[in-house]
Amino acid sequence: MIPPLIDVGSSAPWSVLPPGIHDATLDEVAAHFATTPHRQWLFGGFLRVVDALVLANCASVYLDGSFTTAKPHPGDFDGCWDHTNMDLTQLDPVLKTFANKREAQKKKYLGEMFPAFGEGAPGLTFLEFFQVEKFSGEPKGILRISLASSKGATP
Repeated sequence: MIPPLIDVGSSAPWSVLPPGIHDATLDEVAAHFATTPHRQWLFGGFLRVVDALVLANCASVYLDGSFTTAKPHPGDFDGCWDHTNMDLTQLDPVLKTFANKREAQKKKYLGEMFPAFGEGAPGLTFLEFFQVEKFSGEPKGILRISLASSKGATP
């Protein structure tokens, strides 16, 4: 379930998810965040990346970025994927490409995805890094979506 967004301080420009990892379904994410044509377009890219991760046996994905905030017109989505027990030989090579500020990922999927337990900042995994609001430094939440039943997520 996706909790209501909260204000974490004056230096954070938009409300964010409260601290913690919040379990959600793709349907819940769509209902809560894909609320404008632009957000629906971004969510379509996220569904495509989910399909690619499912093909490589990914168990769960974490969604973050301005897409999961109250920002009226987010530029993209950000997130990370649990690479535990994945078949990385089946992973779309674009998801292994981080060059040029993830340009290939943004072009194909409209957002950026990283391995959850890779280093996102000195001393922090991406999973930890995404739980810090970038303007205020305050803790914030992210969404975890189980992919066990997400075969064929793209409509």
